[in-house]
Amino acid sequence: MIEICLWAIGLILVFEGLVYVLAPSLVEAMLHYLQALPPSQRRLIGAVIALLGAIILWAARIIA
Repeated sequence: MIEICLWAIGLILVFEGLVYVLAPSLVEAMLHYLQALPPSQRRLIGAVIALLGAIILWAARIIA
């Protein structure tokens, strides 16, 4: 179980790092865009992303 959690955290860090390496100006533009949104919309975006992640994990578990 711990091994799976470490793999998951490692993959998140790899993908997050790649975004900053490949498109740093895009990240900066996204941060400015998010800063202009009210907190309620940012929460909604976060909830949708978390739900999408949970659906992907659920689908991966069913497929495997």
